[in-house]
Amino acid sequence: MKLCITEKPSVAKDIAKILGANVRNDGYYSGGDYCVTWTFGHLCQLKEPHDYTDGWKRWSLGSLPMIPAKFGIKLIPEASYERQFHVIETLAAQADEIINCGDAGQEGELIQRWVMQKAGVKCPVSRLWISSLTDDAIREGFSRLEPQQKFDNLYYAGLSRAVGDWILGMNGTRLYSLKYSSPGNVLSIGRVQTPTLALIVQRHFEIENFKPEDFWELKSLYRDVTFNSTAGRFSSIEEAEEALAALCGKEMTIQDVQQKQGRESAPRLFDLTSLQVETNKKWGWTADQTLRLIQSLYEKKVTTYPRVDTTYLSEDIYPKVPGILSQMTPYATLTSSLLQGKIAKNKKVFDNSKVTDHHAIIPTGQSPSVLVGDERKLYHLIALRFIAVFYPDCQFMTTTVMGSVESQGFKATGKVITSPGWRAVYEGSKDEKDEANDGDDKLLPEFTIGESGPQEPSLQKKTTQPPKYYTEGTLLRAMESAGKTVDDEELRDAMKENGIGRPSTRAAIIETLFKRRYISRTRKSIMATQAGIDLINTIKEELLKSAKLTGIWENKLRRIERGDYSAPQFIEELKTLMNEIVINVLSDNSNSKINTGVADSQNGKASGGASSVGNAPKPTKPRAPRVTKFEQVECPMCHHGHIIKGHTAFGCSRFREGCALRLNFSDYPDTLTPSKLKKIISKKSSR
Repeated sequence: MKLCITEKPSVAKDIAKILGANVRNDGYYSGGDYCVTWTFGHLCQLKEPHDYTDGWKRWSLGSLPMIPAKFGIKLIPEASYERQFHVIETLAAQADEIINCGDAGQEGELIQRWVMQKAGVKCPVSRLWISSLTDDAIREGFSRLEPQQKFDNLYYAGLSRAVGDWILGMNGTRLYSLKYSSPGNVLSIGRVQTPTLALIVQRHFEIENFKPEDFWELKSLYRDVTFNSTAGRFSSIEEAEEALAALCGKEMTIQDVQQKQGRESAPRLFDLTSLQVETNKKWGWTADQTLRLIQSLYEKKVTTYPRVDTTYLSEDIYPKVPGILSQMTPYATLTSSLLQGKIAKNKKVFDNSKVTDHHAIIPTGQSPSVLVGDERKLYHLIALRFIAVFYPDCQFMTTTVMGSVESQGFKATGKVITSPGWRAVYEGSKDEKDEANDGDDKLLPEFTIGESGPQEPSLQKKTTQPPKYYTEGTLLRAMESAGKTVDDEELRDAMKENGIGRPSTRAAIIETLFKRRYISRTRKSIMATQAGIDLINTIKEELLKSAKLTGIWENKLRRIERGDYSAPQFIEELKTLMNEIVINVLSDNSNSKINTGVADSQNGKASGGASSVGNAPKPTKPRAPRVTKFEQVECPMCHHGHIIKGHTAFGCSRFREGCALRLNFSDYPDTLTPSKLKKIISKKSSR
C-alpha cells in the first residue's frame, strides 16, 4: 500500500480523485494501491521547556539560558489533532511506501517530517513537488516523484528556523519579562518579531524628532511651460527674494534642446511580498488578508503556489505559456494579439538562475468563474500582470530643454509615449490606469536653440517633510531589505536573501505585533504603541533588535537550504548568542520595571517567537543567580568566555561551547570574586 500524506483535507480530496482512491473512510481515502490522508497544518510542535525538566516549568532567572541537550517534538494537545495523528500512525505502520504530499516549501516540509518522525515511519518515502493543484499538475507530479532525501536540506533549514526561534523566543521572553516587566506582564521577544518592531519604533523617533525647515524654489514660466532653477533650493527668504529680483523684467533664452528615445518594461510578475505591497497600496488590504486570499486562489486551482520570493519563471514554463493564455477566455481581447505570433522569451521573465523551488505567482489557466468579491479582484490583478509581461516595451520620447535668464540656469522636461506597448493592457478602470501611469507624462511645445522671450519668475515656498509612517506595504518592503529603502528591482532581488523573515511568515509576524499591542493601525499607517516603544528601549542588546543581523541569520538559513552552510553551526551560534545575552542582561544592575507587553488573560501564555513560552510568572520577585553581582573577567582557560558563579561552582560562560572550566565551591570558596579567582588560577597555572 502507498500512503499519501497531504497538508489539508481539501488537497487530499483532489489527489485521491486523481489516484482513484474514491472510498471515504474516517480520516483518509482509499482505493486501489493508495490511501490518502492529511494533517491540519502543524500536528506537532517543539517540546516546551517543562517537557524537558520540571526545573524549567517555573519561570526563574536562575534556569536561563534553557538549552535542551537534544530538541524533541510532541503532538499539539488537541483532540482532533490527536485523532488524526492516530489515523496517520496506523496507516504508516501498514504502508510499503509513503508519498510526502505536503505544501512544496520549507514549512510544508517541516510539517510532514515531524509527523512522520513522530509516527516512527520506517518505509521508503518519496516527495511530490508541484507548483499548482490543477489535475494536470498533480498527474505530472506523480509521474516524477523524487526521493525524499533530495529535500533534506530544506527540512534542516526549517528545523533550524524552528529551533532558533525557540532558543531566542523562550529564553528572551522569560529573561526580559523577569528582569524588566511589571508583575504579571510578559515582554514578548522573537528572532524576527523584535527587529521588526525595532524598525517601527525607529521610524516613530525619526518622525517625533524631526524638525521641519522652510525652503524656497525658484521657477520661471516661459511659453506656458514651468522651468525649474538649476541652482537648487534656497534656505532663506532673503536669498531667494534677491535671486527673484534679479530675474524680473529679463528674458529667457533657450540654450539647449535634447530628445531621447526610451523604453520601459512591464512590471515584474508577482512574488508574495510584491503582491502584498500592491494590494495594500491599491485597496488597503493587510498582508495577512492578501496571504489568505492568494492561498485560497491556489487551493481553488486558479493560481500557482503563492509563498514564493521570486518574480521570475523557470524556462520550462515557457512552452506552457500559450496554453495558459488561450485558456484565459475572459481576457481574450488582450491575449488574442499575443497568441497570433510567437510569445517573446524575455530574460526579465524567464531565468532559471533566479528560480529555486517555485516560480512567480501566475494564473494556471483554470476558469476563475468560481471567484467572487476580493478573490476576483486579486485574480484580476495577477492575470493582468501575467498578460502584460508578454507585451512589447512601452516606448516614449523624453525632451529636456535648458534655458537661462541672465546667469541663472533653468530646466524643463517632458515625456511623451510614442508606443504604449504593455500599458495598453491597463487601459480601463482607474485602478488599472494607476498601474500604468507614472504621473510624469507631459507634452512640451517645440523649442528652438537661441530663441528668447519674456518670462515670469516666481518663488514657491516648501517645507521639509518627516519620514512617513510605515504602511503594511512599506513595512513588508523594509523587512524584505533588512530595513534599507530600496526602489531598484535588481538591487532588491540581491537583498532578498538578507531580509527579515520569509515571505510566508512576515504577515504572521506583523499580526503578532498587533496582537501583542506593540503596534497599532491608523488608516493605512502603522505606529508603535507606548508598550512597543518601552520594550525596544528596554532591550539594550543590539543583537536582538538589529535588522541587519537578523538578515544575516536569514541568509544562513537560505544557505542551509542550498547545502553550503551547516545547520548545527547555525544552532550553535544562536546558543552562544543566547548565553551572551543572558549574561549581559543579568549583569545590568538596573531594577527599573516597565508595564509593557501583554499576558494572555485566558491561559497565561505568551508568544516566544514560534511557540508558547509556558506559564507566565506570578507577581513574586524571583531569586536572581549570583552571577549578576560580579564584573566580567576573562576565562583563563579558553580566553573567550567570562568567569561566572553558579549555585555550586564557578564556571565559564562558554561552557556550552566546550570550555571545561569548573571550580567547585568545596575547593574554591564562593566568597571569592571572579577577579581574585582568576589570580589564584593564574598562579597555579604558572607553577
